[in-house]
Amino acid sequence: MGKKIERFEDLEVWQKAIDIAVDIYRLSESGKLSKDYDSKSQIRRAANSISNNIAEGFEYNNNSEFVRFLKYAKGSAGEVRNQLHLLKKIGYIDEPIFDSMYNKIIELSQQIANFIKYLRKFETTKKPK
Repeated sequence: MGKKIERFEDLEVWQKAIDIAVDIYRLSESGKLSKDYDSKSQIRRAANSISNNIAEGFEYNNNSEFVRFLKYAKGSAGEVRNQLHLLKKIGYIDEPIFDSMYNKIIELSQQIANFIKYLRKFETTKKPK
């Protein structure tokens, strides 16, 4: 692996999650979505939850706890994807914006899934003290 991970800010999945949250905040400030406070709040909270769960899980300094919070983060990514589908269907976002955001979320979900697999495998290969 590359650089040593000392804090959650060093994690690529957290960095991507923050970037997605920023994109969602910007998206929610434009068009019809900016005036639909319930939808705007819902997608923002779901997007925030991804990076929040990654950060919180990391801080427990326990791989099994971290995996649990990574699963929550992955679930929140699914919620964002669901919200994007709804926003596209009701005409709040157009196809190119949907495609761009959807692809970013899918990529992040896959990275989180791979990270979970890595941590689980790491736990099974640790030698007892």
